[in-house]
Amino acid sequence: MIALLATSLIWAFSFGLIGNVLDGVDAYFLAASRLSLAALVFLPLWRWRGMTARDAVAYAGIGAVQYGAMYVTLFLSYRHLISHEVAFFTVFTPIYVALLHDAFARRFHPRYLAAALLAVVGTGIVQYGQLRSERFWAGFGLMQASNLCFAFGQVAYRKRRRASSVQTRDHQVFAWLYLGACAVAWPAWLWLGGAQRPALHLPQTCALVYLGVVASGLAFFLWNYGAARVNAGTLAVFNNLKIPLAVAVSLFFFGERASLPRLLLGGGLCLAALGLNEIRTRHDARRPPRQDAPVPFDGPIPPSAPDPPAARRGQA
Repeated sequence: MIALLATSLIWAFSFGLIGNVLDGVDAYFLAASRLSLAALVFLPLWRWRGMTARDAVAYAGIGAVQYGAMYVTLFLSYRHLISHEVAFFTVFTPIYVALLHDAFARRFHPRYLAAALLAVVGTGIVQYGQLRSERFWAGFGLMQASNLCFAFGQVAYRKRRRASSVQTRDHQVFAWLYLGACAVAWPAWLWLGGAQRPALHLPQTCALVYLGVVASGLAFFLWNYGAARVNAGTLAVFNNLKIPLAVAVSLFFFGERASLPRLLLGGGLCLAALGLNEIRTRHDARRPPRQDAPVPFDGPIPPSAPDPPAARRGQA
């Protein structure tokens, strides 16, 4: 959970940097550059020997969707929305996470969906009535495509980490995700962005390096690392906890307008959703498991081992 919280704080500044410092820079170039910098961070840690072709393709495919397709649609949304509106339109991601988790697990968990819905209500309160209606549909459509890609990647990565028989740690496989993402982002820039490298001034260059190395390279790793070690309800809530944080940063650091009372109320509901889910999780953990109960899809990866043993393959 600490990894998810740290990532949320890092991302809180990203929305404002993109919408203010990098405003006007080609969206496809931003996506490709960010992901390339992120890949460079993890290439020295990359483990490819002993990796099965199935795992390599799976991780690259996850990265292509979670980061490549997500970034292209995310940056395009900035053509229609200002930064805190982009943050707001990620509001439905927890629902996608909860529903996709249940689809992978083939089991419905009403508690996770309830936590996700409470997080959605909380973040909806933060900016209710402050959206520019004439740009609603274009921004909304792009952001929902982005949200679905990001939600799918989180859930698929959790499942892959439990299904893999190769004893690897997260940082040893993460370069595969970024390489898959680059395979989507660079063609998008060459084909749709015109392949024209924009002239960046020093603040923009610094912002791009920060976003690539820290907000993408480090933060995406921490996010998926944390996502594989918490239950789906906690993961769903954290997907929206970053929104009140992003709105607060846009309000206090970038001078954008937002309602402080709504920010406090919405953020409080997100924290309430997280607290209620954690209380129920601990309560369930104290109950003795049934002897015929299957290994849960949502259980955390044991800290003593980088991956679950091969005997648990197919049980995720």
